[in-house]
Amino acid sequence: MMTKDEKYIARCIQLAKNGLCNAAPNPMVGAVIVHNDTIIGEGYHIRCGEAHAEVNAIRSVKNEELLKESTIYVSLEPCSHYGKTPPCADLIINKGIPRVVVGCMDPFSLVAGRGIQKMRDAGINVTVGVLEQECRQLIHRFITFHTQQRPFITLKWAESADGFIDRNRTGGHPYIFSSPLSSMLVHKRRAEHIGILVGRKTALLDNPSLTTRSWYGKNPLRMVIDKDLTLPEHLALFDGSTPTIVFTRRTDVPTKTQIEYILLDFDKDILPQIMEVLYQKKVQSLMVEGGSILLQSFIDSGCWDEAYIECSHDRLHEGVKSPVFSSEHTCLSQKMFGKDIKHVINKGSEHKNPTE
Repeated sequence: MMTKDEKYIARCIQLAKNGLCNAAPNPMVGAVIVHNDTIIGEGYHIRCGEAHAEVNAIRSVKNEELLKESTIYVSLEPCSHYGKTPPCADLIINKGIPRVVVGCMDPFSLVAGRGIQKMRDAGINVTVGVLEQECRQLIHRFITFHTQQRPFITLKWAESADGFIDRNRTGGHPYIFSSPLSSMLVHKRRAEHIGILVGRKTALLDNPSLTTRSWYGKNPLRMVIDKDLTLPEHLALFDGSTPTIVFTRRTDVPTKTQIEYILLDFDKDILPQIMEVLYQKKVQSLMVEGGSILLQSFIDSGCWDEAYIECSHDRLHEGVKSPVFSSEHTCLSQKMFGKDIKHVINKGSEHKNPTE
């Protein structure tokens, strides 16, 4: 059975998840204010650049006099530095809240325990580490980005029952494993990532738009690897509808609306170079959608965190083989919209950066 503190931190986690699509590059955070075992205020970090969870929770309290007799629960350590908003630790101190319960400390170097110490120095009773693992899991993308200096990487593909992701082809349309509902789920996951990457062959043969047209949310930053700039201009990726990055070795690049060309050294491993670019651009999460060679390169490098694989009952008998996992991993299976979905977690990714 949960303790009282665990119950309210669990509610913080529940609230925080509402910020999944908009909080980044900030972490998802939830806050709950309790007075005499009654919740009198709640909040979460809705959008980067806007009020933090603690601020929204305090604003929701109708009688602020009760704050002096209350406990504020926060899934992540309150910030102590000035960013786009003032420090939340200062706000808690100024409001006279006597007790703070924190789920986990902030891994971000500008905070790293300073908020907790500041509140303790002000005489506040601070408890740290309630449902710590659950709170760290909530911000695993944020932690990966700041500790590994790369995005949190999600691989995605669909495959046949006999292990193929498509027929062998030089044109035409890809084999469709997804239903309209499972396709919508893919668009939901796109909305939950900052960037999305495909290889040249996938862009050429599938002509994907890589948008969230079947789900509410922002389009991810589209990215494609096109070494010699041979992809035709009519592709959906080049329609100018949303920002797109093209990784190339060419320096004589055209000028196109919302398209940025980034130079890579293709004589060296390009994955570490791409990771460095995305880290500098603050792309906290990346979804890799294919093709097979690109997906396998991420797997072989160990530079991936999770994968979602839609498993069809159809058999192709021959074609493009599915990627194969080479590192130690955990696989969870679930059925969604009548489709079998594997969620694979890379157990060795916690300390893996391709530049190492």
